[in-house]
Amino acid sequence: MIGGGGREHALAWKIRRDDPAAEVIAAPGNPGIAALGRCVGVRATDTPALVALARDERVDLVVVGPEGPLATGVVDALQAAEIPAFGPTAAAARIESSKVFAKQVMRAAGVPTARAEHHTEPDSALRALHDFGAPVVIKASGLAAGKGAIVCETLGEAERAVDQMLRQRTFGEAGTEILIEEFMIGEELSLFGITDGTTVVPMLPAQDHKRLLEGDRGPNTGGMGAYAPVSLGDEALVAAAVSDIFEPTLAALRDAGAPFRGLLYAGVMLTPDGPKVVEFNCRFGDPETQALLPLLESNLLELLLAVASGDGLRGARLAWSGRSALTTVLAAAGYPDAPRLGDPITLAPDEPDGIVFHAGTGRDAAGRLITSGGRVLAATGIGDTLADAQRASGRLADRITFEGRQYRTDLGWRELQRAGAGASRD
Repeated sequence: MIGGGGREHALAWKIRRDDPAAEVIAAPGNPGIAALGRCVGVRATDTPALVALARDERVDLVVVGPEGPLATGVVDALQAAEIPAFGPTAAAARIESSKVFAKQVMRAAGVPTARAEHHTEPDSALRALHDFGAPVVIKASGLAAGKGAIVCETLGEAERAVDQMLRQRTFGEAGTEILIEEFMIGEELSLFGITDGTTVVPMLPAQDHKRLLEGDRGPNTGGMGAYAPVSLGDEALVAAAVSDIFEPTLAALRDAGAPFRGLLYAGVMLTPDGPKVVEFNCRFGDPETQALLPLLESNLLELLLAVASGDGLRGARLAWSGRSALTTVLAAAGYPDAPRLGDPITLAPDEPDGIVFHAGTGRDAAGRLITSGGRVLAATGIGDTLADAQRASGRLADRITFEGRQYRTDLGWRELQRAGAGASRD
């Protein structure tokens, strides 16, 4: 397992449930994954060391969690060493690592998406803003840890965003090329498809909450929580997404010489004109994975192996529990701009209706659990209804303590309003 966040902990947890005899080795892992397997101090970005570790351990499967190693070609290197790996090659991972490339693929595939222009020079970008008007979205084309999209309510905000990316280089290399994109009105869903490059096995739709504060206010983050399923994402919508979004995109990637095998993630906006793709990711989402996998009754490990080995997914389907799950992210003080590290954590144990996934945790010299990243822990609650799941997640989150912790208590509010259940965690 390459990576050390909440998504990787959830994947390791599910793999061990699918096959309790499986030996899990994580690089670098985290204290939560260490309870399920063995963590090795190899960075997720050190491709030669990862290949050597996989070869030395004679592993049956490598699962790549984060987008960074995928974008830099860890799967290419593993395939060259004849080691089965779940995840796309670097060429296919450009569907996430270059938003400009993703727009080109969507245009070639006829996939509905927002109108956009790409720019590398601030002056031309500023001129283009006036053609788009406000509100408008400014996006760094490269990888920016889920924080490279700025929704601008006014042209003044948009001009500042362009200046930050193209002049001040706030996002480094990720922002040397930007997209100016039409603002889409609607509700966004996260749709995951496990794919062998042709066949797509869709997962339940989930909904992420990007804003830091209650009521979807404050800065964008990597995600403050998620829930599944979403009633708007019914079987008809999922089937349409497979036929109108996933399959044409996979065909366009094949035509571009970059066949995609792994997990393709579409952020889909449900606009008045129909579903449109906001962007693609090339891996399991975080924190959606922590909400989805506790609901999955099918054997995920078998599907990951089928894709990595080349056996394919023809005829594969997923079975779900019929329950709901909601994940509350507990973030460090100062997140997202300057998260504080090293604060001791008092951890609540898992419950029958709740699981704690580690994300940004570590150990100090005395062995105490401490914060080591911006998003520290994910408290997933499970229930027969979303309201039950929200309460279970809230109880678990309330029992986890560290100085300056930040978390939202209104997660799932749209779905709860649709169900007439409010957004209370009493």
